[in-house]
Amino acid sequence: MMLLYFEDEQMSAQRIALAGDLQLACIERHRFPDGEIKLRLPFDALGKNAVILRTLNNPNEKLIELLLAAQTARALGAAHLTLVAPYLSYMRQDIAFAPGEAISQRIIGRFLADLFDTVITVDPHLHRVATLQEAIPIAAENAIVLSGAPLLADLIATHRTNPLLVGPDEESAQWIALAASRHGFDYAVCRKVRNGDRAVQVALPEAAVAGRQVVLLDDIASTGHTVAQAARLLLAAGAVSVDVAVTHALFAGDALQVMKDAGVGEVWSTDCIAHPSNAISMAATIALAIGQHRTQAGY
Repeated sequence: MMLLYFEDEQMSAQRIALAGDLQLACIERHRFPDGEIKLRLPFDALGKNAVILRTLNNPNEKLIELLLAAQTARALGAAHLTLVAPYLSYMRQDIAFAPGEAISQRIIGRFLADLFDTVITVDPHLHRVATLQEAIPIAAENAIVLSGAPLLADLIATHRTNPLLVGPDEESAQWIALAASRHGFDYAVCRKVRNGDRAVQVALPEAAVAGRQVVLLDDIASTGHTVAQAARLLLAAGAVSVDVAVTHALFAGDALQVMKDAGVGEVWSTDCIAHPSNAISMAATIALAIGQHRTQAGY
């Protein structure tokens, strides 16, 4: 099976290909002076089944790339197309909070469902929908969700003794419980009220944090303000240390510095989004999912 990638994700593609014994081919990309892009796929080696790797941080131009790449692959004879999007964008807006708002999750989900037969992603940021299939309307067996929680828990276990895992909000409860169960860690969840992109209020859980090594664990960190506020409260409550572990290191702007200024020690992330904090590779997990799905689906 051919794994197609864009040049800026070459290292990630190589790790996945090595783990899954996949063939690799780069999608050539050219930008015209007016900003339009041109793609060229490896037409001589595409085959009937192909996987396109594109993690969707900074998503707007990447979504146009996927439109061009997927439709070109179909025209070249690809019968089954799989999208591997380790980070999946536009998932947070799942309802209209005010009249006239676009429900981005529904729109982008349909867009991807029209292009791809299978979508593989890691810890999608879902709120009021329970499954990836509700966001991307394809067959349930083709909407594949992986998680970075177990591997992050393994990393924490090697660096901290009897840590307390803390989720920054109620939405992280199920996810953080999964990570905690891996090694029998204690865990708790904060309450969060968001008043804007950078205006949040955090209330600590009732769990005793004094004297504990605390790790704030979440699927995603963007501005860093929620994590920073939680870290200050935890340290003020007597936590010995506060570290951060996330699947998706979006870390917009000065997010990393915001967290450090709040007293956060280590920051660990998976390589779903390339960042200096990457400490865990999801390549083997993704490669295994590609292989298992191909076997089960028989393509």
